[in-house]
Amino acid sequence: MASGTKKKASSKNAVRAARSSVVTKRGFPWGTVIAVVAVVALAAVVVTYYLVQSAPKRALADWVPSASNPDPSLKLQGIVTVEYKGSVHVLPTERVAYDHSPPFGGPHDGYWAACTGIVYPKAVRTENMVHSLEHGAVWIAYNPDQVTGDALNTLKAKVEGKPYTMMSPYPGLDKPISLQSWGHQLKVDSADDQRVDEFITALRTNQNTYPEVGASCDALGPGAFDPDNPPPFDPTPPGPDAKPMNY
Repeated sequence: MASGTKKKASSKNAVRAARSSVVTKRGFPWGTVIAVVAVVALAAVVVTYYLVQSAPKRALADWVPSASNPDPSLKLQGIVTVEYKGSVHVLPTERVAYDHSPPFGGPHDGYWAACTGIVYPKAVRTENMVHSLEHGAVWIAYNPDQVTGDALNTLKAKVEGKPYTMMSPYPGLDKPISLQSWGHQLKVDSADDQRVDEFITALRTNQNTYPEVGASCDALGPGAFDPDNPPPFDPTPPGPDAKPMNY
């Protein structure tokens, strides 16, 4: 009897041990752990991607005009500003003796250059380009002898399809790149200079800095200003009959 009882007890203990081992093996939620790790890893990838993609916009946040900071461009190193009177027009056959090259304000042609994110392949008459600045546009001018290849493509990407922006070569420019808005100019050596984006952010359609708020940048068309056949840039110095800046 005693021997039989011991065998039964031993058998029960063995069953309990086996069951305990199975429960232990089945009890740890490896699938759940793996799923959680995968979700966390995916979230980390998404957050990292967002931070990388949004970094440029966050970096430019301080250059967006506001009531407390109406002209952020004044903080740009190298910025040149001049007060110009608006709405002073000359005829398509007349020239202006501008005080800066490229000009960024003053008398200008009665027809504005189309500035709806256009990259002009050839240099355009400055009197038309200046009128666009009066409407709130930013004009990127570049020296075609110094800006080519990847640098040129970098600049194009900042303009193409962007409202109130335009770009054109400017032969004889004393720096590789010059940015203009009404009454503002910044010259830089590289298309990768962060001040290019800062200038555009601060001044494109900044209602605090140009005279004709709400004016159009659309093409006027043949007989006025045709963006497919714009009036050409004149590289010669203005003659004695050119209109003065105080015209």
